[in-house]
Amino acid sequence: MAQQHMGWGLLIGVVGAIAALGQPLAAQASIETVEEGMSGRVDESERPRLPSTHPATTVDEWLTQIAQATVQITGVRLETTEAGLQVVLETAGGELVAPTTRSLGNALIAEFPNAVLALPNGGEFTQASPAEGIALVTATNLADNTVQVSITGVDAPPTAAVSAGAEGLVLSVAPGIASADAEEEAIQVVVTGAQDEGYNPANASTATRTDTPLRDIPQSIQVVPRQVIEDQGVTRIGDALRNVSGVTPQVDFGNLNDRFSIRGFDTSRILINGFRSGDGFGTTVTVVPNVVERVEVLKGPASVLYGQVEPGGLINFVTEEPSRDPFYDLAFTAGSFGYIEPSLDISGPLTTDERLTYRLNASYQNSDSFRDFVESEIIVVAPTLRYDFSDATSLTFEYQYLEQDQTPDEGLPIDPVVFDLPRERFLGEPDDLNENDIHRFFLTLNHEFTEDINLRSGFAAELSDNSLSAFRVFEFDPESGDTVRFFADRSTSSRNYSWQTDLISEFNTGSIEHQLLAGFELTQSNSSGNNFDIFDPENRPLRINIFDPQYGTPVPDNPNSIDDIDRTDSVLGIYLQDQISLLPNLKLLIGGRYDFYRGERDFEFVFDGEVFSDFNEIEDGAFSPRIGIVYQPIEPVSLYASYSRSFIPNIASTRDGDIIEPQRGTQYEVGVRADLASNLSANLAAYQITKTNILTTDPNDPDFSIPVGEVRSRGVELDVSGEILPGWNVIASAFINEAIVTEDNDLPTDDTLINAPGSGASLWTTYEIQDGDLQGLGLGAGLFYVGDREAELPNDLMLPAYVRADASIFYHRDNWGVQLNFKNLFDTRYFESSQNTNLVYPGAPFTVLGTISVRF
Repeated sequence: MAQQHMGWGLLIGVVGAIAALGQPLAAQASIETVEEGMSGRVDESERPRLPSTHPATTVDEWLTQIAQATVQITGVRLETTEAGLQVVLETAGGELVAPTTRSLGNALIAEFPNAVLALPNGGEFTQASPAEGIALVTATNLADNTVQVSITGVDAPPTAAVSAGAEGLVLSVAPGIASADAEEEAIQVVVTGAQDEGYNPANASTATRTDTPLRDIPQSIQVVPRQVIEDQGVTRIGDALRNVSGVTPQVDFGNLNDRFSIRGFDTSRILINGFRSGDGFGTTVTVVPNVVERVEVLKGPASVLYGQVEPGGLINFVTEEPSRDPFYDLAFTAGSFGYIEPSLDISGPLTTDERLTYRLNASYQNSDSFRDFVESEIIVVAPTLRYDFSDATSLTFEYQYLEQDQTPDEGLPIDPVVFDLPRERFLGEPDDLNENDIHRFFLTLNHEFTEDINLRSGFAAELSDNSLSAFRVFEFDPESGDTVRFFADRSTSSRNYSWQTDLISEFNTGSIEHQLLAGFELTQSNSSGNNFDIFDPENRPLRINIFDPQYGTPVPDNPNSIDDIDRTDSVLGIYLQDQISLLPNLKLLIGGRYDFYRGERDFEFVFDGEVFSDFNEIEDGAFSPRIGIVYQPIEPVSLYASYSRSFIPNIASTRDGDIIEPQRGTQYEVGVRADLASNLSANLAAYQITKTNILTTDPNDPDFSIPVGEVRSRGVELDVSGEILPGWNVIASAFINEAIVTEDNDLPTDDTLINAPGSGASLWTTYEIQDGDLQGLGLGAGLFYVGDREAELPNDLMLPAYVRADASIFYHRDNWGVQLNFKNLFDTRYFESSQNTNLVYPGAPFTVLGTISVRF
């Protein structure tokens, strides 16, 4: 109960802080000024919504427009670029209306109505010859609250793209080309989507498989953007998920990969670009931060679009795409425990018509660990090609190669005695090794038949091969400290294939708008494992004492057990979804998916020459619905409610030979999403999830199972992200959760699920100085709290709560930057999670990482 009270108090405190930050801040517009006749394309989906302006037609409208507060432009600064010059207009608040523009001689003139120049030193702004091809830049106050920005070219009027970014309004200026009739060329104002959303992305695709505004989605979804990943110096992608409420990062087998608990449910399956990743044995596969553009976390059941998933939710890692604007990013990171990582990220067009573009991510990561004898080496090469056949058709090919050599490290035995052990204590052998090779392929075709009908079809393949040669912990005696180990020589292979096709159409039925999604997904996963274990409890040399470990145990040569496991899963899923706008402020989401599932599991075990085998085969189907409604009483606020279901197949049968129905998850969720300011949003959600048909021992025959197990998760979550003031970003979360066993023949009811904290919270914020001599200098700070967690079922050991503090200092100037990240600033001793209910893994101590980067 004390933990729950702490969770409620923390949640109330965060709500209060958000309310204090929720004073209306100015929205910023994004516009582009181009000369008539210039070639260029504007993506309609990226156009921001600008406040509508029109001439007053009544006295009341005229008086209202006059009464509008003027926007203060408090700073003007110039920055040279490869293309020419950037003119940055900093505002103290309010909306800059799209300027009127014209050319006069060699000058490009932009006039901003409803604005006033209020520089710290007063007066006007003037700078001569700031860049090649630019003779003069001035900013002056005109009558009637108008600010005029004049950019004079040496030979001709310049061209300028005007956009609103995190630092203010930015005019990207390019010198003009001399023309006999340059003075007569007209200038056109076009709305664009150049705004950098920073910490507060407005759209996501995971929840609906369409690019949908978050405010229109009747289910909790959070996005961790690239900027957060970079600012926090994330080197292991699981750390990025600490920013999301209800998500608790865990350590997977041997600390080789990440897995997660979402709303109390273990989530081993993840998505990459909407496609499944991982093997059929529940082991996750490595994803490195370098290739990730953003992480989208959909809370609650998601089978309506993605088939068999746990009811807590899913995580989708969206990778970076090619760019038509060429760049070359080089970075080098070094830090504690011998960590080094050089990396590159380059992109641009490969043809003069810019139809063929590319992107290449590559990195090399080498590191020791705070754990004795543990080492890691990861190589990643990820090229991507995109070809635009026309404005309506494109084909994208992406390949990822990952090679991982790492010491498997399972942590410490589950027992209170381990809380007093040195966290560097290692219970394997120095020569233990795990090798992993992964090849991922993605091929995606997008075609627009018309403006209202789009086709997207994609194929993905993930080929993973793993080999393990290591001593593993089996049994522990807390009184003597002796740990019984066995030697595992194992190899596993996984082949995942998936084909997805979506047809998206937009149409109206009277005044009601529809966005209809119809699609199918065909997947096949083949996983096989060959395990050669050498194990003998009486073989003393295999033991190790946790209080006084002696290393150097030779690999024994007496085989005791061999097992071969093969698993094949095939799924055909057909789904239909309709996003309906009943009114401009009332939206309905309804959808359903039916999965045809076929699974096989072939198991053979040999012990002391005796063979045991088992074969299970199942063919089944499941329907997964979702319905949700969104009501927006005022434009910045969305109220929503939803109902959704999920399923996981049970590859088992009863003692009578009957097929056991799939495990089903059912969620009810209500919430509110609010835009607290121009670039600051919050999401508050309350939910209940019930998972049924969980296998538990048949009381009439312990050799079989029956599906009467049930667990329930209830909770409240709050997420906040965005920009409080220019240069000041924040991403924060808080949650309380109760995930318990409600019915089971093997486990006590009311026991809490493992790795499911009753409360948690996070706060990360950065501030970057926007002008002056220290412009580009910034600081970051964060706190990450995780409540008490049960380490095993039944509940006999609890991992204590902890608070971890992180910090950063950085300096960005022109095309280069330096950054220092400090993790676990106060060297807090804590435990990350339990693994397979036998082991717990300690958290890392104080760590420092330094990065230097340059962009060309």
